[in-house]
Amino acid sequence: MNPNLPRQHGAVAIMVAVSMFVLLAVVGLCVDAGLAYLVKARLNAAVDSAALAGARAVTTGNNQTEQIASARAAAADFFAANIPSNYLLSSPRIISTNVTFNGGQATIDVKAEAPMPVSIMQIMKFTSLTPVAAAQTIRNDLDMALVIDTSGSLKNSATTVQASAKSFLSKFNVTQDRVALIHFASGVEMDNAINTSARGFNRPSMNSKINSYLFTGGTSSFEGMWKAREQLNSVPLSSRSTMRVIVFFSDGAPTSFGSYLTFNTPTDCTRAGSVDRVLKEGGLGNLGSSDLEILSEGCKTWRMVNNREQPAVRRLPDWYNARPESVREFPIVTTTPRVVTADISTPTLFEANVLRASRNLAESIAVKTRSEGIYVFTLGFGPGLKEAFASDTSTNGEMIMKCMANTADALPRCRRPDQPVGMYCYAATDNDLTPCFSRLASAILRITK
Repeated sequence: MNPNLPRQHGAVAIMVAVSMFVLLAVVGLCVDAGLAYLVKARLNAAVDSAALAGARAVTTGNNQTEQIASARAAAADFFAANIPSNYLLSSPRIISTNVTFNGGQATIDVKAEAPMPVSIMQIMKFTSLTPVAAAQTIRNDLDMALVIDTSGSLKNSATTVQASAKSFLSKFNVTQDRVALIHFASGVEMDNAINTSARGFNRPSMNSKINSYLFTGGTSSFEGMWKAREQLNSVPLSSRSTMRVIVFFSDGAPTSFGSYLTFNTPTDCTRAGSVDRVLKEGGLGNLGSSDLEILSEGCKTWRMVNNREQPAVRRLPDWYNARPESVREFPIVTTTPRVVTADISTPTLFEANVLRASRNLAESIAVKTRSEGIYVFTLGFGPGLKEAFASDTSTNGEMIMKCMANTADALPRCRRPDQPVGMYCYAATDNDLTPCFSRLASAILRITK
């Protein structure tokens, strides 16, 4: 009998015991670490959603204190919705939600932890694990022009249009975002100019202006877009926001534009006015007014002479000329995308050429605007957008608004892959207006993050 055998048995027992301890430690590490990994993954998702929610909610409030409170509340709500309070025996909680403002930029930092007990790892004196996660969302600054159509065809839906526009403005940050408010019909009016140095906008003032809108006149889409582009470009390059956008609302295809016309008797009318296919018998409208105000008796484009209706002006200008700063920038007489001749010597030619020119100009200024890095978002309302006029049977208002926004489903001739792609939303009825405005707001806010 080997005298060393009892000692060998003891050594084997020690080795087995050590091996079992190591094996249990490895098993415990796998089990508890695996559970911690699952908690960590869920915690990361919850923190990400909390930071995004905070960035969206930071627009709510009349000052930074209210906005910070709103961001923190939204972050907490979304965090709780994305990770249960006892997920895999963990106790998830937000450690901090920090909101900082720098110029027009809001940064939301969310940090959270989820302490959880361990099971087998307790043999190694571990009592808990604490997965930690953090996320940051930056909401970039925004310069925006909201352009509202107040033409006469919207009169029956005036209350809904006003409520929807005000709801849209409520989505944006009154201390960080810059916003201009413009409305147009036959002419265009500046309601609230954009701040060119300070940030923020006066929402109560804008709401008051919207409440006072009178719905009358034609549809001078070009003039509305011109004023919006002018407003955004008035902000100095050094302080422009990283995101610039025009939101354009209308219920119909363009019917008018501004122009200096050369009258048969040149001294009769020496001012630029709004030439509208529906104003043929009235004359040039006031370009600085959205209603049907005629400039003067001498600016009537058609007059009764010897009991016969006669044109007081026989041709359109070759180029848009109502703004002195625009020199041969936007053609009126052209063969593309619609044929427009200068001749307006008969009622039929007057309506056809003015209508086609109005539509060409609206598309042209949208192309120019987007070439400057500005997004165009359009919202169309009502069945009139689906209708085509006899003098332009190839397109309707909806097609034009998709072209203006450069959407993926715009007409092939309109699409510009090298320019910002906007969004078009169609509201068929009054009930669709506010949801459509909300969709545009959500899309804009997503781009700014």
